[in-house]
Amino acid sequence: MSIRLLSRRILPHVLKHNTQSTTSQFQNHQIAQRYRLIAFEPRRYFASNNVVQEKKSRKMLYYLTALVFGMVGCSYAAVPLYRRFCQATGYGGTVQRRETVEEKIARHTEDGTVTKREIVVQFNADVADGMQWKFTPTQREVRVKPGESALAFYTAENKSSTPIVGVSTYNVTPMKAAVYFNKIQCFCFEEQRLLPGEQVDMPVFFYIDPEFETDPRMDGINNIILSYTFFKVSEE
Repeated sequence: MSIRLLSRRILPHVLKHNTQSTTSQFQNHQIAQRYRLIAFEPRRYFASNNVVQEKKSRKMLYYLTALVFGMVGCSYAAVPLYRRFCQATGYGGTVQRRETVEEKIARHTEDGTVTKREIVVQFNADVADGMQWKFTPTQREVRVKPGESALAFYTAENKSSTPIVGVSTYNVTPMKAAVYFNKIQCFCFEEQRLLPGEQVDMPVFFYIDPEFETDPRMDGINNIILSYTFFKVSEE
C-alpha cells in the first residue's frame, strides 16, 4: 500500500482523536473552574456579611454614646430650664414676675390698701431620690393677711459621709394663687453645699399681694401651700 493511501486513512483518525482530547481538556478545565468558584463563594459571602455587621455595630455604638452624653447634659440643665419655663408660664404654681415686690408694696402703701382676710400659708419639704439630706420646714404654717410679709425657715442636714451640693425648686398651690404669692428672699434655684453632718437654716421671706382679697377667683381659698424639693447636683 502506498504512503499516500495510508495517510488518507490514518490522518483523519489522528486528527479526530486530538480534537476530542483538546475538547475534553477544555471541558475539564471549565468544570474545575466552576467547582473552584462554588468552593470559594460561601467564604466571600461570609466575609462580606461580617463587614456589614461590623459597620452596623459601630454605628449603634456611636448612637448609644451620643445618647449617654445627651442624657448627662440634660440632667445638669434640667433645673435651670425648669426654673425658666415655670417662671415664664406659671406652670406648677411657680410665681410669674410682672411687677417687682418693692413696686407692689410701694403701690399698695401709697393707695392705703387695708385687708381683713386671713390666709394660712403651710410649708412642705421633699428630697429627690438619692439625695441624702434631711429637709424639713421649721414651722408647719404661718397666718398672714394680704398685704403683709412674713418670714419662715426650712432646715437641711447632710446625713451622708461626703459633702453634697444640692439645689431646690418650689411651687405654690393652688396654682391660681401663685400669682399673688411673692418671695422677697429665697434659697430656691441656688446651689447649697453641706459638709457631712452639717445642718443649716434657710430663710424664706414672702409677701401676699393685697389684690388676693379682691379677686373673685380667690373666693374660698384660705390656705396656700409652699413646697420645696431638693435635688442633688454633685457629691464630692
